[in-house]
Amino acid sequence: MGHLAYKLFVLTETELVTLLKQKDRAAFKSIVDTWQDMVYNTALGILQNAEDAEDVTQEVFIRVFESVSSFKGESKFSTWVYRITVSKAMDHIRKKKTKKRFAFIQAFYGKNDEPIIDPPDFFHPGIGMENKENAVVLFKAMEQLPPNQKIAFVLNKVEGLSYLEIAEIMKITDSAVDALLQRAKSNLKKKLADFYEHNKN
Repeated sequence: MGHLAYKLFVLTETELVTLLKQKDRAAFKSIVDTWQDMVYNTALGILQNAEDAEDVTQEVFIRVFESVSSFKGESKFSTWVYRITVSKAMDHIRKKKTKKRFAFIQAFYGKNDEPIIDPPDFFHPGIGMENKENAVVLFKAMEQLPPNQKIAFVLNKVEGLSYLEIAEIMKITDSAVDALLQRAKSNLKKKLADFYEHNKN
């Protein structure tokens, strides 16, 4: 087993995927070890809840293990995993909103029916402690973005992916990614300005 674990360490991604298609558990462990931080951080950026992100991370790797036979190698393996992560995260949001629609609406609006920004119940590991206060406000503003804008923004600004990589993950054009990010930045700028204006006194 130790020899196999060492052997997996030097295998290429293609060879690992081939072993995973044969349901090799050591290959699966290696893939989880390699990609779990990326999956968790992406899910956390979208869901903004540590427990939900952990649940989605487990769901993603179950899906990877069960459906790896459908991976044809037409894109990078990481792109395929990102797609599953985004899909699972958005499914999770839809399920939670269906179950807690009225509670969500009540929590989202203040006494005067004004949208409010409450501190999120998570701390993203990619944000330095010195930026924590600003990050709290930014992530809560991000939560109010339309889904595609939020996904593009998280992948670009949190995960550091290029427009080309985001286009592959979201199955859209580079120009569509650019348009989503421009709209996201514009919306965030307005939401943050409104927030700081509302809380300056």
